[in-house]
Amino acid sequence: MDGQQLSQRGAWGSKVAFIFAATGSAIGLGNIWRFPTMVSQNGGAVFVLIYILAVALIGFTVMLAELTLGRHAQKNPVGAFEYIKPHTPWKLIGYLGILTGIFILSFYAVVAGWALGYFFKTASGIFKGKVTPEMSNQIFTEFSSDPIQVFLFFAIIMGLTIFIISKGVKKGIEKWTKILMPMLFILIVFLAVRALTLPGAGQGITFYLKPDFSKLNVAVVLFALGQAFFSLSLGMGTMITYGSYISKSDNLVSSAGWVSFSDTLIALLAGLIIFPTLAFSGQAGSVGGDALAFKVFPLIFSEMQGGQIFGTLFFALLCVAAITSTISLLEVPVAYLVDERNWSRNKAALLAGFITFLIGIPAALSTGGMEFFTKINFLGLFAIIFGNISLAVGALFICIFIAYIWGVKKAVKEIHSGNPRFNLRPLWAFSVKFLSPAAIIIILITLIKKIITG
Repeated sequence: MDGQQLSQRGAWGSKVAFIFAATGSAIGLGNIWRFPTMVSQNGGAVFVLIYILAVALIGFTVMLAELTLGRHAQKNPVGAFEYIKPHTPWKLIGYLGILTGIFILSFYAVVAGWALGYFFKTASGIFKGKVTPEMSNQIFTEFSSDPIQVFLFFAIIMGLTIFIISKGVKKGIEKWTKILMPMLFILIVFLAVRALTLPGAGQGITFYLKPDFSKLNVAVVLFALGQAFFSLSLGMGTMITYGSYISKSDNLVSSAGWVSFSDTLIALLAGLIIFPTLAFSGQAGSVGGDALAFKVFPLIFSEMQGGQIFGTLFFALLCVAAITSTISLLEVPVAYLVDERNWSRNKAALLAGFITFLIGIPAALSTGGMEFFTKINFLGLFAIIFGNISLAVGALFICIFIAYIWGVKKAVKEIHSGNPRFNLRPLWAFSVKFLSPAAIIIILITLIKKIITG
C-alpha cells in the first residue's frame, strides 16, 4: 500500500477514538426505541437480563472476530477476505456486507430525517397545549407522506454523513464522534434523570428492572439474542472496516469489551427514559417503533411541565444517535472504493452517498409519499431483508470463516498482538466455533419462519 493510499484510508489517532467511533456505530435509533420496544413486548426486566447475557456471550464474540479480521488484513470487508483466502468465493461475504450497509443506510437515513424534522417541529412548539391522539397521528401522517419534507430532511442527513466521511478517519469520523458521543451521553443522562422525576415513574422502573421469571420463555430468549446481535452493528462489515484502522499495539479484547459495554449502557439508559415516561402517561410501555417515537411521545410532551424542552432534547438525541450510525454505514463502501479501486476519499464518499440516496427514494416514499411505494412498503421490506436476515447471514459466515477457514489459532495470534495473555481464549474459541453460529442459525430460522407465517 503506497503512502497516498495509506493517507486516504487513515487510522485511529487513539484507542479512545476507536471506542467512540465504534460505540457510535453500534448506538443508533434502535437503542433509543427498538430496545425499549423489545423489552415492552417480551416480559420486561427478564428480557433485559437475557439481553445482557446475550451481549456478553454472543455479541462480544462476533465483534472481537470482526475486529481481529479487519486489523489482521488492514482492509475493508472484501479486501480482508481476499487477503486471507485469495481467489476464493469468500470475498462475496465482504460484498454482502457492503450491500447490506448501503441498503440499511438508505432507509435508516429516512427515519433519521423524520427525527430531524420532529426536532424542528417540537422546538417550534407544535405540540404545546393539549394534543389528542388524533392530532398526533395526523401530524405524523401529514409529515411522513409529504415527499418534499421527507426528501429535504433525508438529504440533510445524507449530506452531513457524506461531509463527515469525506474528511477521513481522523478529521472526519474521529473528530465528529468525539463531539457527538459526549453530547449523546449528556443528553441521555439528562433525559433519564428528568424521566425518573416524573409522577408514577416507579411503576415503569419496576417493570423495567425487576425480573418476573414467570414471563421467561423460548421466544423471550430468541428475541433477546436477536436484539443483542443487531444492536452491535455486526454482520455488515462495519467492525471489520473499523478494525482495519486499529493499531497493532492496541488490545482488541478490551476494545471489543468497551464497545459492547458502552452500547449496552446506552440501551439501558434509553429504557430509563422510555418506561418512566410511559408510566407517567399511564401507557405502561405497550407501544413501540415509529408509534412510540413520533406519535405517542409528542402526546406525553404536551402533558408534561417543560415538555417542549424535554421533547426537543429527545429528538435531538435521536438525531445524534442516528448520525453516529450513518457515518459508520457509509464508511464501509467508501473504504472498499479507497482500498480496492484506489479512489480518492472525496470521490468515494460522494458516489457511495449519492447511490445510497437513490436507493433510499422508495423507502422515503413508502409512508404515503407515493401509492405504489406505500403499497409495497419498501422501508419495511428493506428493514426485514437487510436489517435482519442479511446481517445474520453475514455474521454466521464470519464466524465460520474465523473458526474453520482462517482458523482460531491464527485469529488468536492476531489478538495476542496487544494482549499477550488473552485469558478468555477458551471461552471465545468455543463461542466462535459453536455457540455463536448455533445462536445465529436459530435467529435466522425464527426470522424466516416469522416472515413466511406473516
